[in-house]
Amino acid sequence: MPSRVDGPLKVTGRAKYGADNVVPGTVHGYVVVSTIAHGEITAMDVTAARNAPGVIAVYTPLEPLVMQPVQMPMFGGEWWVPLQDKEVIYHGQPIGFVVAETFEQARDAAMTIEVTYAERPAATSIEDGMDTAEMAPVPPRNAPPEITALADGVESIEDALAASPVVVEGTYSTATQHHVAMEPHSAVAVWDADGLTVYTGNQAAMFPAAQLAQALGVEEARVRVVNPFVGGAFGGKAFASAPAFLAAAAARDLDRPVKSALTREQVFTATAGRAGTIQKVALGAERDGTLIAVRHDSWSSTGLDRAFTEPTSHSTSPEWYATQNLAITQRRVPLNVPPVTFMRAPGEAPGSFALESAMDELAIALDMDPIELRLRNNSTGPSGHDLKWSSKYLDECYRIGADRFGWASRSPGGREDGDWLVGMGMATAMFPAGRFPTTIRITFRDDDTAEVATGGADPGTGLLTVMGLIGAESLDIGPDQVKPLLGDSVLPPGGMSGGSTATASVSSAIMIAAAQAIDELTALATSAGAPFEGQEVSYEDGRVVAGGRSMTFGELLRATNRMSISATGSSAPGEETTKHSFSSFGAQFVEVRVHKWTREARVSRMLGVFDAGRIINEKVARSQIMGGMIWGISAALHESLDIEANGRFANADLAGYLVPVNADIPEVDVHFVQYPDTLHNPSGAKGVGEIGVVGMAAAVANAIYNATGIRVRHIPIMIEDLLD
Repeated sequence: MPSRVDGPLKVTGRAKYGADNVVPGTVHGYVVVSTIAHGEITAMDVTAARNAPGVIAVYTPLEPLVMQPVQMPMFGGEWWVPLQDKEVIYHGQPIGFVVAETFEQARDAAMTIEVTYAERPAATSIEDGMDTAEMAPVPPRNAPPEITALADGVESIEDALAASPVVVEGTYSTATQHHVAMEPHSAVAVWDADGLTVYTGNQAAMFPAAQLAQALGVEEARVRVVNPFVGGAFGGKAFASAPAFLAAAAARDLDRPVKSALTREQVFTATAGRAGTIQKVALGAERDGTLIAVRHDSWSSTGLDRAFTEPTSHSTSPEWYATQNLAITQRRVPLNVPPVTFMRAPGEAPGSFALESAMDELAIALDMDPIELRLRNNSTGPSGHDLKWSSKYLDECYRIGADRFGWASRSPGGREDGDWLVGMGMATAMFPAGRFPTTIRITFRDDDTAEVATGGADPGTGLLTVMGLIGAESLDIGPDQVKPLLGDSVLPPGGMSGGSTATASVSSAIMIAAAQAIDELTALATSAGAPFEGQEVSYEDGRVVAGGRSMTFGELLRATNRMSISATGSSAPGEETTKHSFSSFGAQFVEVRVHKWTREARVSRMLGVFDAGRIINEKVARSQIMGGMIWGISAALHESLDIEANGRFANADLAGYLVPVNADIPEVDVHFVQYPDTLHNPSGAKGVGEIGVVGMAAAVANAIYNATGIRVRHIPIMIEDLLD
């Protein structure tokens, strides 16, 4: 087995993504989007489009595809289904679907459609909407939007702050962002006698299958979603996309396979991104650094669907540091902008920018080393809960990181190197460790290979490789004998590649399924007429052993005229959630160089040290962490979706939406302190997918302050922010 199972397929172009599937007779659908942010469609002239070369059908809210509402109670209630009403609530909303013999014909015909709107005023600015903000239940467990925990005798958080010898306060803001996955959202939909098959990139086959079944009014068993390869997701492909709904409904209506793919610009508007946030943080402390009070008030933008609220305050301040008094609030600001959704480290990424910037400001006010301040306020568990962390080696992350990075040489006022001002910054990183219920099917085959299968997805995270390694370990065979399989809703339900849960979820289920499969194999070996009939057998190194002889499982299957034997095993969160709290931890270190005259900021060194339980494959884990850290640099210095007053994105393309390139990123140093957390799950692994981005933007801002003395409380940080 290669160190990355999917590596050879991807680099040789043999990995087949959703839109790569070619079905005979396929026609192409092009999505039409709105050009206003708020109003009602009063007319759509589609005459020219219908008469255009190659056009087969044109669908609009006035002549819609037949679909039903979709209920997703775990994820915000009712899910929006395209073309089912004439209301327009954001610029770029899907409002039509043109199907033609070729993509180009569908696209060109779509350009001829004339839409008449009854336009209404649009709310597009989070700053302007703060006065009308709503308190919002906080996902994923609908926590109350306001939480206050005060020490005995303290009347209010304001009293606690007033009694604190040292207080820092600040308002911090983070920009609207987008996932910008390499693979645009797409779908190929095919109906046959068995039902619907949809090839589409998603983070979990079972969720879009369930959504499509509801929307189309068919049994879920008659919908198959196939997604063995996904070109990036990060939360943006958790559910069925507009192309999937439209292609599936149109394919049924036309009785022909339909392929639909969003353009790059449409990806920015016809799918969901990350909310913009405004956060007000106040920290009160003793002069020795002990926190007395933490107040964290957050406002997050959301679409008018209100389907998701970015939980910035709840995801950080109640858990990261111990404090005697805590008050947090979470409000949402409904705007005429595209919906928001989960995006890598939802809540923790923007929330950490505010909290970790404020902690740096407190360290400066106390004339204390930022690491020492954090050590003095170590949390043993979430505030207000009796459940302590199952394991926590964050202090070791700080210590190792400081040694590897040369933190002892840091000057409180930075240093100069020719024309460059050089500063160091650091921040804490935390992300919850969770699991999804997962079922694994293991199949021993007569060619001495074993299939490990589940319906989850690998959106580039390396889950296929992890499945192969844990499968080999659990079955006591070589990794080359294991064939991992996922990305198909007909396989056993495999949870979601989201929330940094996939490795822990899948690994735990593999261990259970392997034991079941071995039991089935040994029972077969001792059955009537089998080679080991009536004997007491054992299993080791992929062989059944008894009486001084052994057979590989493939030999045993051939001897019993069996091509295969299978077993399933399931794992889910259970009693452990009533005994402990679970998280991954880390420390981020950054060196930034700011040019004296141009004020250009460059990251010159970066290090992340992480406590994420057992690391099953260091290559894939390191890749995930590196990607997250680079994303943090991107958030700090590059990424921002700019919303014009009329609701249009000014930079919905990869020319204007800035992301870092190779020249922006130095060598990235990643180190893991490996302490398996078997209280969390049998494999001992926690999550690495999302923690890499957490804290990084704050570490950059803190390093820029160290270099220049300029405190920037918003991201991305621009050259003009650093002008004297």
